[in-house]
Order: sequence, then structure tokens, then C-alpha cells
Amino acid sequence: METFLRERGLILSQEKTRVVHIREGFDFLGQHLQKYANQKVLTKPAKNNVRSFLDKARNILKLAKAKTQTWLIETLNPVIRGWANYHRHIVAKTTFGKVDSTLWSLLWSWLKRRHPGKGRRWIFQQYFQRRGLRNWVFAVPKGRLELVEASKTPIRRHVKIKGQAHPFDPQWTDYLNTRKTISKLQRKVPRHDG
Repeated sequence: METFLRERGLILSQEKTRVVHIREGFDFLGQHLQKYANQKVLTKPAKNNVRSFLDKARNILKLAKAKTQTWLIETLNPVIRGWANYHRHIVAKTTFGKVDSTLWSLLWSWLKRRHPGKGRRWIFQQYFQRRGLRNWVFAVPKGRLELVEASKTPIRRHVKIKGQAHPFDPQWTDYLNTRKTISKLQRKVPRHDG
């Protein structure tokens, strides 16, 4: 492999490169690829990536000791949305739920430290709203601003284009036009992410 790469002007880093069996799995670009007993290769968010994301959320909460709820939501939302969108094409729904649960616990700890003498009913009335069928939504009382939940990010599997499809070959015109139409429709779907 080194010869193959060297011919192209590339060099493997000995510290970062290791050969592993696919059943053991490996992390790459924040995602973990592994072949399971049912012969399926699944890609999930890597544990280190999840840990790093939650550490970032913890640091934001530490910075927010004297900040407003609006500031906290406006700061956390792009971080949560960006991380969830990065992982929305893989097997991430369970991880999203665990991340939401951990974020909620971190948020609750932040609120208890901020108001040590207050009970949960008072904290609920000050910081949480009922939105539709959802209770305990961390949201600004007057307005639409609410904390985004990673688990509300829709999982959309990546659909590969057929390898032999060519835009200048008339036999592929219908196929490519259909893909183009679907792509346009997906961009027009309204987002519900607060």
C-alpha cells in the first residue's frame, strides 16, 4: 500500500495508521464503522466524537453562569444542530436520544446550581414550556425560541448515484431528472428546528 501511495505523492503516518479487522471496527472522521454478527456493516457516531460534543456543551454551560436563557439557547442550538446534521446519514437515532438525555441532565444541573433554593416546579415555570404534546421543553416563555433536540433530526440515508449514469447519455435523462426533482423537493421541505 505504501508503494501505491508513494507513487501519488502521499505518505502514511505511522502513528495514525493501523490495520484492524472489520469486526473490531475503526473510527474515521468522527464515525465508527464495524461489521456485526448479522453481517451488516454499520456506521455510528464514534464514542470519542460524542464525548467531545458533550464536552463542548458542558463548556458552553460553564460560560453561561450569568447569561440569559436566550443566550444559552442561541449558543447551544447551532452546536447541536450542526453535530446532529453531520451524523444524520448514519445509524444515529439511539445515540441522538442518549445525547438529548445527557444534555437535559446537564441543563438541569445548570439550573439547580443557578437557583439552589428553588424547587422543580418553580424551575419548570421559569425555564420550561409545554409545546403541543411535549412537556419540559427548554424554551423562552414569550416567543418561539427553544432548545433543539438532536433526536428530532430526521435520519436520511445517503442514496448513491448509479455509477454508470452520465448526464450526456440520453438513456439516463429520466433517471437524472428524477434525482434532480427529488433533490429540489427535499430543499423546499420546511425545517422544524427552532
